[in-house]
Amino acid sequence: MRRDLPIIVGVGGFTSDVGKTTLVCELLGAFPGWEAIKTTRGHYRSCGKDPHACCVSDLLEDEAVVRSGRELTYSPGKDTGRYWDSGAANVHWLIATDSQVETGIKRTLGYVQGPGVFVEGNSFTKFIEPDYFIMVVRADILKVKTTAREARDRVTAYYISGDANTADKESVSAFLLQAGFAAGSDKSRIFSQGELPELFARIGEINSSNFRNLPATRETKGAS
Repeated sequence: MRRDLPIIVGVGGFTSDVGKTTLVCELLGAFPGWEAIKTTRGHYRSCGKDPHACCVSDLLEDEAVVRSGRELTYSPGKDTGRYWDSGAANVHWLIATDSQVETGIKRTLGYVQGPGVFVEGNSFTKFIEPDYFIMVVRADILKVKTTAREARDRVTAYYISGDANTADKESVSAFLLQAGFAAGSDKSRIFSQGELPELFARIGEINSSNFRNLPATRETKGAS
């Protein structure tokens, strides 16, 4: 495992099904050689879902599960398969309970060999500070789930999925302010699909001098 960390770009979402994976795929196409991590939080059949519909409950173990490489992560149509199809240099899938996320994400990052990695999910930001964190929102679903609210202080930019127009950007901006998110500041820009090249450029500006030497330096405030 590597001692240093790659550039870490997180892609979270206000709710489920807002277009996180689609954005990660766009990013992978723009950054050849980068890798991707899918984070999935699971429950031991206590999440209230139909056991047959829960995709990871039967995969959970006493420690976080990390699957790396095409053989273990490629499945046509699934999120990880879409990463590969979009040009990811490698794909890692972290499957963990809430209590396993911290050790799991740090272990998963240790397997990354590329210059940068896109991490899909909100919860990992409690333990790892991304170099850039994009929160995806849909203009027609202006709600915020708990994990997104907890990641509020990590957000660098917001991305409106789909074909957003000026009215959509205005409504999202108003919602962000009402919900206590800092839209419009230097740290939080709102991008739409037509502005993806600008978003790519912002990420491309991250210099290698921003690397951290140890995972502990990226932990949340207050950690010892």
